[in-house]
Amino acid sequence: MEHRLHEAYEDQQRKRFASTPPSSSSQRQRVEHQSSLQICYLEEPQQQEQHSGAQQHMSSCSAPPHQPASVPPSKPSTGYPCFKCGKTRHFSRTCRTRQKTPGSVPTDGEKKSVPKMGQLHYSQLEQVPESEPVLAGTFLVNDQPTVVLFDSRASFTFISKAYALKHGYEIIELKQKYHITAVGSSINTNHIVRDLPLQVGRESLFISPLVLPQLGIDVILGMEWLKQHNAMIDVGSRTVQLCLSSGTDVIIHVPLQEHVYHTVNVAEAHIEAQALAKIPIACEYPDVFPEELPGLPPDRDVEFRIDFVPGTAPLDKGFIRPSSSPWGCPALFVEKKDQGGKRLCVDYRPLNAVTVKNKYPLPHIDILFDQLGGATVFSKINLRSGYHQIKVREEDIPKIAFSTWYGLYDYLVMSFGLINASAFFMYLMNSVFMNELDKFVVVFIDDILIYSKNEKEHEEHLRIVLSRLREHKLYAKFSKCAFWLKEVAFLGYILSSKGVAVDPRKVEDVLNWKQPQTVTEIRSFLSLAGYYRRFIKDFSKIAKPMTALTQKNAKFA
Repeated sequence: MEHRLHEAYEDQQRKRFASTPPSSSSQRQRVEHQSSLQICYLEEPQQQEQHSGAQQHMSSCSAPPHQPASVPPSKPSTGYPCFKCGKTRHFSRTCRTRQKTPGSVPTDGEKKSVPKMGQLHYSQLEQVPESEPVLAGTFLVNDQPTVVLFDSRASFTFISKAYALKHGYEIIELKQKYHITAVGSSINTNHIVRDLPLQVGRESLFISPLVLPQLGIDVILGMEWLKQHNAMIDVGSRTVQLCLSSGTDVIIHVPLQEHVYHTVNVAEAHIEAQALAKIPIACEYPDVFPEELPGLPPDRDVEFRIDFVPGTAPLDKGFIRPSSSPWGCPALFVEKKDQGGKRLCVDYRPLNAVTVKNKYPLPHIDILFDQLGGATVFSKINLRSGYHQIKVREEDIPKIAFSTWYGLYDYLVMSFGLINASAFFMYLMNSVFMNELDKFVVVFIDDILIYSKNEKEHEEHLRIVLSRLREHKLYAKFSKCAFWLKEVAFLGYILSSKGVAVDPRKVEDVLNWKQPQTVTEIRSFLSLAGYYRRFIKDFSKIAKPMTALTQKNAKFA
């Protein structure tokens, strides 16, 4: 209705101007008041007959005495802004501004939005040469330690999709598309993460990075963001100078690239300390959650030992030492899944083949969970590098020597891969928590579960467990611990007051398992699926066809 009234008014004005000859004099007269900024506009008789010109205006104007001032001739005005663009001096029917109205059908050109073009030179830190004018360091983004690359050759600010998902950031879809050209490839994206605070000294600067799926760097601050803050990158002094909108100059000192991940660990330790301080009871035991193991473990009643089958012939933190042992097993490094970095793994199969097997039993999962009836509050604790908290008996140290390109070394602490390692560790943990087992503690190797019927009871139980760890100088990894939970994931199960359920993530692993092609793959699948056989009726009958394929001379269809 408003639109129609406006069109009718414009038609009336158009007809009036079409029938009125242009005037040589001004179409309007302006009255300027010297004592104020007040301006009065007066229409000539040719435009509106009911006015009698300047005299009528002067008699009716309430302003102090003044003389009317003329203005140059101008194009006819409708008196109202254009319905489409908001400007004056033309009608909406003749407006050249293209404007979509509700329900209108876009043209072919409007259907396809033109993507913005951008560049990305480095998607991995390893690609960045030292000679390039870019700097990489670790900063807190949304209170999370983040590897940030300052790169003026990158067009925009970017964030790794994997990193954004890991920290639960909301990924927003944009109508605008971006086409990013990288070295040897190109990437399309129309997703963004809005308003992440970047901590720079005492200042918090917000970034809204585009999300890239194949980015090996957490965050890249590109030219768009650097220009916004008038940034100057000094590679020589490894600094970035910013001039903020408030007029404040901020100088950022960026650590060397080889120290980036060390800085991440320091930042994580700082965040962990802040988080620990907020947890009741656990905050009273900060020494139980060190950033790293303090050194060699103390002498304990339990020491790892290796007894050979009869007839068998024979660094920085102090966990290993150079060796002259006649034994030597090959070693290699594998990637850690949880936090990056590498783990030293030794192939002890030759040693395990001649080792007397320790028969100390591991607890049965079903029996462990049968004691949880009535529990409503849970906490779980995971030890930090648990095996390294047990010394190896002195005379057995040469037996676990391992070889590298740099020489032969001895482990002074219990290593992964030794056949009796889990049995010795289980014996140690049962000895430490003997009085608490089957009451409010479940222990499975280096995982500890504390369960209670109510919060008051849980407070007492948690204090007892942490005191035991402190007493025996056993250390936990805070990032893998969780406290005061109503529901907890433990050993592949979900535990709550409702009972025991399968962890949905494990079910997803089973559903996504590729079709086995070999006997080894069949056994791996049956091992995973069989872990939850208590929830599967007639599991043996269902698995029988696959079990038959593991027999000798069985043929695959």
